[in-house]
Amino acid sequence: MSLPPGFLDELRNRTSIAQVVGRKVIWDNRKSNQAKGDMWAPCPFHQEKTASFHVEDRKGFYYCFGCHAKGDMINFVQETENVGFMEAVEILAREAGMTMPARDPKAQEKADRNSELAKVTDAAASWFRLQLKTGAAADARAYLERRGMDAATLERFEIGFAPDAWQGLWEALIGKGFKEADLLETGLAKPSQKGGKPYDTFRNRIMFPIRDPRGRCIGFGGRAMDPNDNAKYLNSPETVLFDKGRSLYHHGPAREAAGKGQRLIVAEGYMDVIALVKAGFGAAVAPLGTAITEDQLRLLWRISDEPTITLDGDTAGQRAAMRLIDLALPMLEGGKGLRFVVLPEGMDPDDLLKAQGASAMQALLDKAEPMVNLLWRRETEGQVFDSPERKAALDGRLREALKRIADPGLRRHYADTISDLRRALFRPAWTPRGKPGGRGKGQWKGRGFAEAQAPLATTRVKATALNGETLRSGLIVACCIRFPHLIDDFEDQLDRLNPRDPDHAALATFLLRTTTRDPAALLDEINASPQAPALERLLALSHLAITPFLIGDGDPSRAAECLAEEFAKQAAARAIEDEMAEATQDLGEITNDEDATLAYRLNEAVRGKHAALRPRGEDDAEQFGETADARAEFHRLLSTAGQGKKTRK
Repeated sequence: MSLPPGFLDELRNRTSIAQVVGRKVIWDNRKSNQAKGDMWAPCPFHQEKTASFHVEDRKGFYYCFGCHAKGDMINFVQETENVGFMEAVEILAREAGMTMPARDPKAQEKADRNSELAKVTDAAASWFRLQLKTGAAADARAYLERRGMDAATLERFEIGFAPDAWQGLWEALIGKGFKEADLLETGLAKPSQKGGKPYDTFRNRIMFPIRDPRGRCIGFGGRAMDPNDNAKYLNSPETVLFDKGRSLYHHGPAREAAGKGQRLIVAEGYMDVIALVKAGFGAAVAPLGTAITEDQLRLLWRISDEPTITLDGDTAGQRAAMRLIDLALPMLEGGKGLRFVVLPEGMDPDDLLKAQGASAMQALLDKAEPMVNLLWRRETEGQVFDSPERKAALDGRLREALKRIADPGLRRHYADTISDLRRALFRPAWTPRGKPGGRGKGQWKGRGFAEAQAPLATTRVKATALNGETLRSGLIVACCIRFPHLIDDFEDQLDRLNPRDPDHAALATFLLRTTTRDPAALLDEINASPQAPALERLLALSHLAITPFLIGDGDPSRAAECLAEEFAKQAAARAIEDEMAEATQDLGEITNDEDATLAYRLNEAVRGKHAALRPRGEDDAEQFGETADARAEFHRLLSTAGQGKKTRK
């Protein structure tokens, strides 16, 4: 939607940024000069005690000298309320008494109609809250008290009660001048099939108002007090205001809390959300009595890039997780994912918080699993893969699941993770003599899912032959440890290295985080860390013990040349792996017209690889892609891809 010329200027003229910011901060009166519009406060975007957040009211801008946040009042509302640009403009325009321009006359008419209906639902919410204080609601109040609801919680979540009367709400709102047609259109009442007066939709129920992100009451959820009622929970019917598949309970406050850095938690029901918020987890929402829909998932990703789904520890909770995986796979994209927390069996978040407290909930949230783990668990848990046929069936199911991921890069990363889990499941682990479970000279034991999650640093170097990549990554890491001042020069390449050897990966991560640049001090720091065994295994590699520039005083210039060469070789080797992986993954979908593109990609990757692997000093005049070795490798890869395509067909 485009705004007419001058609209934002008028909005800024009518609104003081100091007033907008003042709702979220406490001004430092000693440092501020209100007469000049020069205001200071502790920054609302990061934790601090000093007033480093500066607002220039006359210029209409803010700047934090601590975290460097800056912008105008629209940016401020966007960041603090976690809303988009147009929503921020709407909030400010409403406060300034300005009417947002409509896209067309019908849109304005619809917006006006929705505003009228929202007045009806807001009036109903107020009436329900009053009824909770009457004698008829004694059992409802007792139930809420047993569930840990104090007066402040009831007020905060506007919880009310619908009496067990056919026309209680109807008569109350009609008496206040609301139209009969509006009560019917909002779903608060239903027409009688017997020719009588319309009757209330909600009767003898505890009422939970459902508000949209703008704070308008759009519908209700009602919890039955009669245990024999056919529907324990009842939502408002679908109306022009309320679409339960496109709405979330506690949406607005959760969005604001998530914008301040809290983790977005998705629970199953109203009571779970209320319990989470009471325990300090303010960014909690719930779908409205149904499985999460595509629209709700998009809403969640607008609030947070990685919502955490809490699942009840029962069969129904597990089924819900698996349905959500199938829903989410085609919608995944880089930076947008899901994490899952499976609660103890028979518990929901409300139960867990009452029994074990907020610390237990936080501990589970800290261990939330990525979605790829649940996908793997779904396909493997409780099954035995003791035959080639069963293993092939597993591979087929996983391939079909991965095909549903639209983003090629993300699909490739999922495939890499699944491959690691698969190798850990099917590759036996050696148990030496004298260890628990060992017999005779030793025995092979298959790995289960839990073991697949554990680091394999202890066994991988010893159990596998050193390949070219392992030799290369070991040399790179050893060079950086021996000459730590080179880390700064090669920081980007080291960050992208991603060694497959777990020892080398752990040490590379350590080097990227440390600020120590003295070789002796760095060795002491690593030896005092959990990476000490990895360092010991690295230094035991024979090819490092005979590398000249690593021995004695060493040669920093030779080390720098070595790092530049080895990083180039590593990048070239990975490039050809990626090209082959992507090409073979898409073989079943490639057309004859695209065969030339595939050949070009493979040829370019081979040329790059041979350029990187060429020994220093070799004649630059020779075209690397035209060498006999390069041509042979290119034709071999192309033949492999072609055979794979025929097999897939």
